[in-house]
Amino acid sequence: MKAIMVMFDSLNRHMLQPYGGDWAHTPNFQRLSERSATFDNAFIGSMPCMPARRELHTGRYNFLHRSWGPLEPFDDSMPQILDEKGIHSHLVTDHYHYWEDGGATYHNRFSTYELVRGQEGDLWKGDVDAPQLDIKPDLRAVNVRQDLINRGYITEESAMPQAQTFALGSQFIRQNADADNWYLQLETFDPHEPFFTQEQWKALYPHDYDGPLFDWPPYERVDQSPEAVHHMRCEYAALMSMCDHYLGQVLDLMDELDLWDDTMLIVNTDHGFLLSEHDWWGKMRMPWYNELANIPLFIWDPRAGVKNERRSSLVQTIDLPATVLDYFGVDRPPDMQGLPLGATVAQDTALREAVLYGIHGGHVNVNDGRHVYMRGAANEDNLPLYNYTLMPTHMRNRFQVEELQEIELQAPYSFTKGCPTMKIGTQRSPWAIPVFETMLYDLQSDPGQLSPIQDPAVEAGMVEKLLNLMRANDAPDEQFLRLGLECS
Repeated sequence: MKAIMVMFDSLNRHMLQPYGGDWAHTPNFQRLSERSATFDNAFIGSMPCMPARRELHTGRYNFLHRSWGPLEPFDDSMPQILDEKGIHSHLVTDHYHYWEDGGATYHNRFSTYELVRGQEGDLWKGDVDAPQLDIKPDLRAVNVRQDLINRGYITEESAMPQAQTFALGSQFIRQNADADNWYLQLETFDPHEPFFTQEQWKALYPHDYDGPLFDWPPYERVDQSPEAVHHMRCEYAALMSMCDHYLGQVLDLMDELDLWDDTMLIVNTDHGFLLSEHDWWGKMRMPWYNELANIPLFIWDPRAGVKNERRSSLVQTIDLPATVLDYFGVDRPPDMQGLPLGATVAQDTALREAVLYGIHGGHVNVNDGRHVYMRGAANEDNLPLYNYTLMPTHMRNRFQVEELQEIELQAPYSFTKGCPTMKIGTQRSPWAIPVFETMLYDLQSDPGQLSPIQDPAVEAGMVEKLLNLMRANDAPDEQFLRLGLECS
């Protein structure tokens, strides 16, 4: 038995043809939908990039206990579990956060891995005399400058990180097509911003725009002209069409090598991306509307043979590692909260009545398929808020000395295998997330989440579901306090 996960970053469900997208060119996603079960109610868990990937290893939520960071020493890792059971796990990725401080423990959990350089602000090529940019000297300026340096070395499509990643993934598939017991995680950073691609993909979306280079939206409110907004959406669509093309190469290999009979295929993403919807660009600093939280998910499971069918059951990212382990006949570790989706693929069997998701220090959201409840902080300070970790790193750097000078030792949580952790306070969310009010939406009457409702009875029911899920995750007491909820 074999399994392939093809993972994209920031892939928008509502722009794909199988999910009703009517202007972006994604024929291979449509082809995939016709060969698999297409999930209509798949949701994120912990945001953004590496917290979501921690869930792909551990099968449990990350965001209530810590922000962006590495795998912890007490974490169970699905690829490592496979390796220990004699099932080879291989990672091919250009997602450069894996080799930064905040992601450095992930790729080494695989049996083998290949890393492709050059995406976004990857500290790849050195050009000492490259001009400084006349913008605010912050992390974004550093990334933009490095990205422009990197682009100077990517002059044709074959040199693009995504193209190289899929070439290496295809090489692994060809090399091991006749072998048994392997799992491939083929993962590209695209269509994550900046929306840099080649002219052949841009040509699919002709439009008028004569402004400056604009393919990297800020995580801010939209204040650009309608022409600039349309241009940005076209730049994203062009990169998404490139992703569609390389997905097609994997489907071609599945056909050519007769892999459908014995190979599971999962195609997924970590989250969506706002392209002016709700008057926002990006992710992380805004409420987790369904454009971000309701993600595309396709699963071909040769045991069921289900294809060209829709699935309406609520599922989440935390279910995917459980699904892979179950497919290979490997028991889930006790701390894994995700559930295998084999029965859901086969018969749309419902596994849960609600799902929980969010980002450390932001809204804590609960969704039961009909209503979405976004619980905001009870005070403008958004406190108390702590990180619980034995691996004190942020995205690109270690915790600052000042953050560590007043740490406490936290008694073990149910999932830390008897290990106490550091309890590290923060003055505000690591992502400087604004404090938004609590909101309740009825997705049946308002699928676009344009008009929050006031319904005390519905809110009380959603609060109860929220509390149950937080307690099941052994959420820290202060998360309840931060949200103005009863802990016990």
